[in-house]
Amino acid sequence: MAKVISISNQKGGVGKTTTSVNLACGLALQGKKVLLIDTDPQFNATTGVGYEIDSNSMSMYHVFVGEKTIKDVIIKEIKQNIDLAPSSIDVAAVDLILLEQKHSNQNILKEQIDSVRNNYDFIIIDCPPSLGLINRNGLASSDTVLIPIQAEHYAMHGVAQLLRTIKKVKETLNPSLTIEGVLVTMFDSRTKLAHDVLEEIMKTFGPKVYKAVIPRNIKISESSIEGKSIFEYDKSGLGSIAYSDFVKEVLKENGN
Repeated sequence: MAKVISISNQKGGVGKTTTSVNLACGLALQGKKVLLIDTDPQFNATTGVGYEIDSNSMSMYHVFVGEKTIKDVIIKEIKQNIDLAPSSIDVAAVDLILLEQKHSNQNILKEQIDSVRNNYDFIIIDCPPSLGLINRNGLASSDTVLIPIQAEHYAMHGVAQLLRTIKKVKETLNPSLTIEGVLVTMFDSRTKLAHDVLEEIMKTFGPKVYKAVIPRNIKISESSIEGKSIFEYDKSGLGSIAYSDFVKEVLKENGN
């Protein structure tokens, strides 16, 4: 049965989607069967694995509004060992649609994931940079939440609110939800600021902070544009090495 991990941070531009894509691809390279679920209306995880969405495509929008099941929208083997449940710009309307529902608007995704959970080793959910009902659906359906935080000004801005949301979801929807880990991204080792932020994150989260730190690296950004993982785009580069080390930590923490 799959381990379900949500990648979440309400602050945009922290490497959330890049981490979702590269974690999924890194796990797949280690022989794990992975489902990547994109619930972000910017659909960058969808294009980040090379899938081009169009007006005729089925997406997570159709799942959230009850028109399709997740089995209907999954793209099989978008990359070796990776299936994709794509997002689309229509997902931007989902929070408003779900608000109008009177019941079960925070458990829709959980019910869908439960129907395919036995088909995978890992299910990775790329959550939107907000704390609305889509995000709550992600947290409600997950075993753990992985938090990327960039080593820059205001890095911890909004994290306290995310932690409150996690606590609320634990109390009301998913009592077994825990923090998978905290990944420091966009780390520039040349600056004192980056080291200061890293120290602050480690003081706050302690052993939950991964030893692997993702550097600020242009190749990581370029790989997303090309619809490739960093492992495909720049196999021996610093970004690839860092994400590989991160994936190994995730596997080790999960008994692999």
